[in-house]
Amino acid sequence: GAFGGFGTTTTTAAPAFSFSAPTNAGTGGLFGTTQNKGFGFGTSFGTGTGTGLGSGLGTGLGFGGFGTQQQQTTLGSGLFSQPAQTPAQSNQLINTASALSAPTLLGDERDAILAKWNQLQAFWGTGKGYFNNNIAPVEFTQENPFCRFKAVGYSLMPNNKDEDGLVVLVFNRKETDIRSQQQQLVESLHKILGGNQTLTVNVEGVRTMPDDQTEVIIYVVERSPNGTSRRVPATTLYAHFEQANIKSSLQQLGVSLAMARTELSPAQVKQLLQNPPAGVDPIIWEQAKVDNPDPDKLIPVPMVGFKELLRRLKVQDQMTKQHQTRLDIISEDISELQKNQTTTMAKIAQYKRKLMALSHRTLQVLIQQEIQRKSGYAIQADEEQLRVQLDTIQCELNAPTQFKGRLNELMSQIRMQNHFGAVRAEERYYIDADLLREIKQHLKQQQEGLSHLISIIKDDLEDIKLIEHGLNESIPIRGGVFS
Repeated sequence: GAFGGFGTTTTTAAPAFSFSAPTNAGTGGLFGTTQNKGFGFGTSFGTGTGTGLGSGLGTGLGFGGFGTQQQQTTLGSGLFSQPAQTPAQSNQLINTASALSAPTLLGDERDAILAKWNQLQAFWGTGKGYFNNNIAPVEFTQENPFCRFKAVGYSLMPNNKDEDGLVVLVFNRKETDIRSQQQQLVESLHKILGGNQTLTVNVEGVRTMPDDQTEVIIYVVERSPNGTSRRVPATTLYAHFEQANIKSSLQQLGVSLAMARTELSPAQVKQLLQNPPAGVDPIIWEQAKVDNPDPDKLIPVPMVGFKELLRRLKVQDQMTKQHQTRLDIISEDISELQKNQTTTMAKIAQYKRKLMALSHRTLQVLIQQEIQRKSGYAIQADEEQLRVQLDTIQCELNAPTQFKGRLNELMSQIRMQNHFGAVRAEERYYIDADLLREIKQHLKQQQEGLSHLISIIKDDLEDIKLIEHGLNESIPIRGGVFS
């Protein structure tokens, strides 16, 4: 591809990339100068004619470059062409590019070192870039396009309607202080709103934030004379809070930030996604949109610098603590419910036994009452028929091979099994695996101790035998001497 340069110049064919000072055939040079010393892009990547700052990368590639909307008569009006910039922005970009590639402050080889130093400052996002004696230095911030400490994260889009009237107030106070003085806070906000009796301030929620800050979500209810009520829209309430006198009153209460919690319209989301934030490369922004795990709920946001990364980390830790606290509360509730369930099951079993006992007592009372009611009367036909049926059933039950004999046999077997089971249960024992492991370890240590003791005894016995042998050999010699 061809590179038309950042200034108005006509270049001849040159190597594709050069770190040395190339030969320029034009009068403007790469950045409007006659020489290009040290580190730089060279005069061109090929052959081409540029018509202004970033108007195109030449006839071969056809990029729109970094700046103006001027169209070339050759191929490619711009692949990543940006909207028309103001002269101040164009000058800022020219000065930044000059400070990074071709400073002319000293006029010798030290300019190359200065260019690398400016590049380092631009990558870091801090410092000033000196490049010309007659032009003020460039101020490098983390928002400059060359800053390396940038990333793209994702934030949850709010789903609250404007009619819900939710406005977020961030206080530079701890949550405990806010909760203890919540009523006074509501009264103070009501006074800030004018003390109108038709307005009522309500707190939707209170949430802890990092750095001892607290987020308070409020909404205002307006009552009409006919008795109906409605919530003040969030945008209306936020616009009222943004007034100069109201904002100063909120700052006296400790409010550092106020914002309306409303969902983004499809047009707003589209506009945010189409326009990359300042200092973010369009290619990185496009990739962030592709990598969005949930485009319906999340929106990419730039993270510039370590402070923003630390802030998001603190917010994440805070949310993790809140989730853990909520899980602990749920766990306690589950434990309490399990205890209540156990108590309820025991009560149900008790009530069942009581119901059975009361049923038996009721049946006995009914029998006695029926006997007294039927006393003195002859047996009726239905009663006689019922008695015959009962006698038949009694005979079947009393038969040796029928139900009663089988029941007696089953009862005897059950008693024997219970007896043998109780005897066996008394003889059985169980040792926990950890306890068994400890016992084995203890016995092993005892065995090692006994082995060590036995080895000591054997050594002592060998020493005693050696002493006895020495004594037995010395006795005849002494007898010969004293004889």
